[in-house]
Amino acid sequence: MAKIVEGISRTFNEFLLLPNLTTEECIPNNVSLKTPLVKFKKGEEPKYSANIPMVSAIMQSVSGEEMGIALAREGGVAFIYGAQSIESQANMVRHVKKHKAGFVVSDSNVKSETPLRDVIELTKKTGHSTVMITEDGTENGKFLGLVTDKDYRISRDDLNAPIDNYMTPKEKVIWAEEGITLVEANDIIWEKKKECLPILTKEGNLKYLVFRKDYEERKNNPNSLLDENKRYIVGAGINTRDYKERIPALVEAGVDLVCMDSSDGYSVWQKNTIDYVRKTYGDSVKIGAGNVVDREGFRYLAEAGADFIKVGVGGGSICITRETKGIGRGQASALIDVVAARDEYFKETGIYIPVCSDGGIVHDHHITIALALGADFVMMGRYFARFDESPTRVLKIGNNYVKEYWGEGSNRARNWQRYDMGGEKNKLSFEEGVDSYIPYAGPLKDNLNVTVTKIKSTMCNCGAITIKELHEKARLTLVSNVSIAEGSAHDVMLKEVDKNYNMVVIRRNITIIRRINILIRRRFVNTFYISNFNNRHITMIITFHNSTSNFNPRIISKILSIIALTQKANNNRLGIRTNNHVTSQNKLIILQI
Repeated sequence: MAKIVEGISRTFNEFLLLPNLTTEECIPNNVSLKTPLVKFKKGEEPKYSANIPMVSAIMQSVSGEEMGIALAREGGVAFIYGAQSIESQANMVRHVKKHKAGFVVSDSNVKSETPLRDVIELTKKTGHSTVMITEDGTENGKFLGLVTDKDYRISRDDLNAPIDNYMTPKEKVIWAEEGITLVEANDIIWEKKKECLPILTKEGNLKYLVFRKDYEERKNNPNSLLDENKRYIVGAGINTRDYKERIPALVEAGVDLVCMDSSDGYSVWQKNTIDYVRKTYGDSVKIGAGNVVDREGFRYLAEAGADFIKVGVGGGSICITRETKGIGRGQASALIDVVAARDEYFKETGIYIPVCSDGGIVHDHHITIALALGADFVMMGRYFARFDESPTRVLKIGNNYVKEYWGEGSNRARNWQRYDMGGEKNKLSFEEGVDSYIPYAGPLKDNLNVTVTKIKSTMCNCGAITIKELHEKARLTLVSNVSIAEGSAHDVMLKEVDKNYNMVVIRRNITIIRRINILIRRRFVNTFYISNFNNRHITMIITFHNSTSNFNPRIISKILSIIALTQKANNNRLGIRTNNHVTSQNKLIILQI
């Protein structure tokens, strides 16, 4: 007989935090959101930590190189999507790593006598405007000089002329000797008003470059997440099919973290992938695993050697895994179970494995709820897909600006590896995701700053100034539908309805659902099922008992009046379409509002 897990499957929206004592030190400026990204032993520090507890999802419509740069700049990590060629993904990782650094190994180098034409082609390939000239054309050859795009004019100069005619020779270049600190190098750049400072060995060979733009970027973004070489930290998604080819290419490109992208991580395929990483790279390559929803799944991946573990199946806004396969778990319940397993594992082994909550985030406060329930960081798709830095287009639909957002299990993405069960290759048998639009929100930085401020403020209300403290001090309570409604604006007429139209419609839909729930509790209605619920429309399938003793035609009128009254409160902005069907057991009404 099947085992039935006790308790209801809960979501983040069913919880509220209770305030704790707020002391003098509990102010947002004192709050640290630093959190571990990979496992570590008791008393030690993790190799990688994030400055904010947020990473972007491994999705085509979310995490490209622009997201990698923008999110690392704010202290988080983007996981470059893996549903693309190995070469393309590796190039994205490489671009993020080379966007900013302290001491940079030059990747734009040519020999003396190289034609100007070849130098121009090199700058197009690398995206860098400064090229080093060395004796052998390598990054560590004898330094002869440098050339920038300000030293020649493509429209007038002879493209076949040697680069020596345009370069600034070593004798006229401001350079420094190896051993200089980054601070001293930046001082020279500013004093001499240079954009680039070559660092040479005692023998005169090129060693590194230091750029002015990197200094300025660091000063403007003090929360940036950097590696030991002052480069942005970036992750990448992998699958359990081509990992033996993909991982080496990503490592060569400089990736910091890899994470298996799968709808179900409780599988031998993930263990096999981790085994390969440990055998090939030892502990030098950090790998995340998942997704799981219970302590058994966590324990399996922990013992396999995962560096962090993701939690959540079917909770994403574009995910229909639960609907199509009937498998998954409410995100809050899954997280509570896995966090307990993590703490138990830590007590037994002294090894702390960070837990990433992936999915189920609808509102900003859900991030704080997830952290309070024990997550070390959250992975989000819809949240980041709204911003300029996501790879998708901004479109105008009606009077609204939107961005495209699709699931990896949709026909559009066709990321069959993510849902692979070891069967036929290169085949997506059925969809587990949808193709959709989401409201366009502008630049990441502005929106993320608001979210981070909310998290810090809530943590202060809970008497915590670190995420670890929040884990220990947080107190939560379950809430009813009435409590949820009470927590929003109610019993007032909102101003500027047009500007807040989507929010008004969402509240209207929630009100309808809540009132029909009351009819179910009074046994007037058998069941109702929501097949679609978004900013504009809600489609409900409602069934009524067909027996004369239970079915009362007036209930249909009651439901329609509920909707009509709610519509009236919102200026009758939307219409109602009703379809009635009769089955052998139930009367069925389909409402599209």
